[in-house]
Amino acid sequence: MQAYQILLLVLAYFIVLILISFLTNKTGSNSEFFKANKQSPWYLVAFGMIGASLSGVTFISIPGTVEFNSFSYFQVVLGYTIGYAVISLVLMPLYYRLNLTSIYTYLDTRYGNNAYKTGASYFILSRVVGASFRLFLVANVLQLVVFDALGVPYYATVSITIALIWLYTFRSGIKTIVWTDTLQTLFMLISLGISIYFISDALQIHSLWSYLGTHENFQIFFFEDFKSSDFFFKQFVSGMFIAIVMTGLDQDMMQKNLTCRTLKDAQKNIFWFTLVLTVVNFLFLLLGLLLTDYADFAGISETKDDLFPAVATSGVLGTAVAVTFILGLIAAAYSSADSALTSLTTSISIDILNIEKRFSKASQTRVRKYIHIIISLILIAVMLIFKYAIADKSVITKLFEFAGYTYGPLLGLYAFGLFTKSEVKDKWIPVVAVLSPILSYLISYFSILYLNFEFGFFILILNGVLMYLGLILICSQKHQSASV
Repeated sequence: MQAYQILLLVLAYFIVLILISFLTNKTGSNSEFFKANKQSPWYLVAFGMIGASLSGVTFISIPGTVEFNSFSYFQVVLGYTIGYAVISLVLMPLYYRLNLTSIYTYLDTRYGNNAYKTGASYFILSRVVGASFRLFLVANVLQLVVFDALGVPYYATVSITIALIWLYTFRSGIKTIVWTDTLQTLFMLISLGISIYFISDALQIHSLWSYLGTHENFQIFFFEDFKSSDFFFKQFVSGMFIAIVMTGLDQDMMQKNLTCRTLKDAQKNIFWFTLVLTVVNFLFLLLGLLLTDYADFAGISETKDDLFPAVATSGVLGTAVAVTFILGLIAAAYSSADSALTSLTTSISIDILNIEKRFSKASQTRVRKYIHIIISLILIAVMLIFKYAIADKSVITKLFEFAGYTYGPLLGLYAFGLFTKSEVKDKWIPVVAVLSPILSYLISYFSILYLNFEFGFFILILNGVLMYLGLILICSQKHQSASV
């Protein structure tokens, strides 16, 4: 595909999203922006969450892992299923019972204002870095295959992209995103299906199941080396807790669930979302296996994150694969970015500025719109810092990974709050929440250095446990067990 053709495709895509925004917009009220007036059909939320869960990073990276790690990632996915069950049965009833707009309001009720602000701040930090990183990777791909050829500088690409996302989210927020995410998930799955079909056809594979069964890289379970990051127990348990914290304790993901009409609808949404996400992740791993073999067949040298883009945009598989890859990549990236923009606006409005108590009804909408603009500018600024100030992909990747450490304190805070009745000295919670990820990082670093033991995804659990133990140390009364 020519650069101008891809550009036209991207513009057409955004026109469709903006059209959906106009069709779904009713009043532009805060209730509509934050909760979609609690009128979202559960099946739309479930389908759209697939796209939000599979970011641009995932879209590119999961297939790229197969060459070196086989299907080991699927152990994490199987762990997800247990985590989502916990969300459905424990967290969702809590959120609906308290009628929350921001899920971090629970921390204020349970501990106090310091815990509340700490939890919200960690979410904001991790989401700003995470959303910027995901968009940064995708923007780099688009810059390479489209905008460099057209002479468009990177800063213009980023600014226009965020401006377009702002354009279709600024009025109705989560209400619009429920519908746009549905469309974006559809594009992503079409891209996945077409890519599998054309690559398997090029390799003359008539039965994918026979192909999988005889392939040397088709291995899901790893029980051999408990020190390895691929060890089954580590990945399965980590997957469970990753789902709990990165969906159940994440305002971005939970905001969609809280738009369902009833708790029962929200639970149905979680069930079907889990089922479909498991299948989709398996298909992405299958695609990775096909891509690896096709790269050997076609003499393509790229590996890991560069593999899928290289094969898809090479032109050897035809225009259909190239078009659907670009659409799938954009859909994966922007389904994460638009919901991040909305959830950040929600969290800052409700958790940090407390606009529902500090401002009149007339002023709340205006303040929310200002915040929406500011968050958009922050995302642009962070992406430009990644590109021009840091300019080292490995450093940026480490920064993204460290942002993931911020979910550990949230895990500890919610676990302690739900499973104990102990009162905690609220003023010390920010201190414990800062020390917990630092200690986790140090333990992880030295365990690799001296014991050759990799925590991998398990670091999240270590972080949460340290936060939990820290809360015990600052209890104002004797620790007591309690049921949820």
